[in-house]
Order: sequence, then C-alpha cells, then structure tokens
Amino acid sequence: MTTTSVAYADLADLRGRDLGWSDWLEIDQERVNVFADAVDDHQWIHTEPERATAESPFGGPIAHGFLTLSLATRFWTELLEVDGVSAKVNYGLDKVRFVSPVQVGARVRMNAVIAEVTDVPGGYQLTVDQTIEVEGGTKPAVVARGLYRFYA
Repeated sequence: MTTTSVAYADLADLRGRDLGWSDWLEIDQERVNVFADAVDDHQWIHTEPERATAESPFGGPIAHGFLTLSLATRFWTELLEVDGVSAKVNYGLDKVRFVSPVQVGARVRMNAVIAEVTDVPGGYQLTVDQTIEVEGGTKPAVVARGLYRFYA
C-alpha cells in the first residue's frame, strides 16, 4: 500500500486518480461480535459460529454488510492524506451494493478511485468509487460511491 499525500490546494488535481489498494485486514469473530453489540444485530449468521457452519448457506459465520462497508473509513485514511485541512468529513454515500458475503477469517482490502472533485462552500468534495474485495474472491464484497469533504 502507498499513501497518496497531497496539499489541500492540490485536491482538484486528484480527479480521475486511482489511489491503489489499502492493506489487507482480517475479519475475525471478535470484530463481528463487537459490531453486533454496537448495532444490536445479533443474527445467528454473524454471531453463532457453530450454528452458522451447520445451517447457513455461507458455510460459516459472515460479517455484517454494514461492518464491511464501515471499514471504508479505515481504508480511506490509509489511501489518502491531505495536508493543510481544518476538517475532514465523511459526507455520505451515493450508492452501495453488498455484492458478496465476507466470511469470518477472510481478509479484505479497498481500492479507491477519485471520480469527481467539486467545490463546496469552504472546501472540496471528493466523490470516490470504492471497491472492497475479499482475498481470493471472484466478486467484490462491497462497491460504494463515497462522498468526502475537506475544509481549509
């Protein structure tokens, strides 16, 4: 993984830039359980490994789709560093698809491509095409278009 570092004044130059891939991160059962506690979603396909292995169509426990999506924040900060900003804001998402499940024990990483850079009052908004893949998978786990704002 290589972090792209830019000055705030150069953000507009990132339009079309592929920032590459983040580092791999293993999704372990503890992370899944902590997320389940945080969002109060204890569905057995996530939190009961023995039952999930015996009964689920996935062959074992899987991460919540929103857990995988939430990792975009972590991965994003690995891929882009902007100097000279007073605030960085996760502004939202335009589109999200949970394409394939992430089994507990799998490793995931994210690619980010800057699709657009737009002026907003006091700063810039970056529209970012994000793909979270599972190591060895044939389809991505999550594809999303994220919106991030940077203020001077």
